[in-house]
Amino acid sequence: MGEEMGKERGMETYDENGVITPEYYEQELRRLQTELIKLQYWVKDQGLRVIVVFEGRDAAGKTEVIGQITQRLNPRLARSVALGKPSDREKRQWYFQRYVEHFPAKGELVFFNRSWYNRAGVEWVMDFCTEEEYRHFLNECPEFERMLVREGFRLIKYWLSVSAEEQERRFQSWMEDPRTRWRFTPIDREARQRWVQYSKAKDAMMAHTNIDEAPWYVIDADVQEHAQLNCMAHMLNLIPYKDLTPEREKLPPREGEDKGYVRPPMSEQTFVPKIYGGTVDKDVR
Repeated sequence: MGEEMGKERGMETYDENGVITPEYYEQELRRLQTELIKLQYWVKDQGLRVIVVFEGRDAAGKTEVIGQITQRLNPRLARSVALGKPSDREKRQWYFQRYVEHFPAKGELVFFNRSWYNRAGVEWVMDFCTEEEYRHFLNECPEFERMLVREGFRLIKYWLSVSAEEQERRFQSWMEDPRTRWRFTPIDREARQRWVQYSKAKDAMMAHTNIDEAPWYVIDADVQEHAQLNCMAHMLNLIPYKDLTPEREKLPPREGEDKGYVRPPMSEQTFVPKIYGGTVDKDVR
């Protein structure tokens, strides 16, 4: 549907390499984000509890996909969770406990930027857990997720698949830009040398946890724009919803807001220096 709309407008949809054009990408992003707003209204109205898990190698684009999904959503009802390394106390808890604390209440969506699957990936590959803990997780995780589904949660799991060449390109890009250099961590540096180990860990993880109640969905993430749009479109198809968007409200004119009010002198307020923007003073209240 989106591609037909683009062609009707005389828009180039893909370049000679099969990569979506910026203009078509922006059109589809706006359309899908509008549909996500409709989904959010439906989730709130129906009291659904939606958990979306994003996993994948470092630099697969998890943060960017989640960012585009949540950009226009109500942050009181939809939020992203990206947990750091567990505290000493969390290490003594039931393994799933620190993730459960962030689960949605009725009417909410939660997007996990990495999740309990850390144990099957980075923790196992980087020797942060024992083999006994790893094997126990692979056995327990399917039952944990079946319990969530029985309790009424909508659990969706995505694996963002990125090639070694594209991952390396993104790492190099991060290092070249001071704004993103922080993203390349010592774990990333070591993970570059363990590509095959991560591949084997991913294969084992999916073999044990690709259950009917919560299957894995793999997204080709070598082109980030494609991954973002494909993920949005897929998620919207997984959860049937109706359009409950409120009708546009016509605001009445303001009445009497200046009656009896005398503004204090602007000189009594401390304003941020106008490094950018015009020089005309505005009536800032």
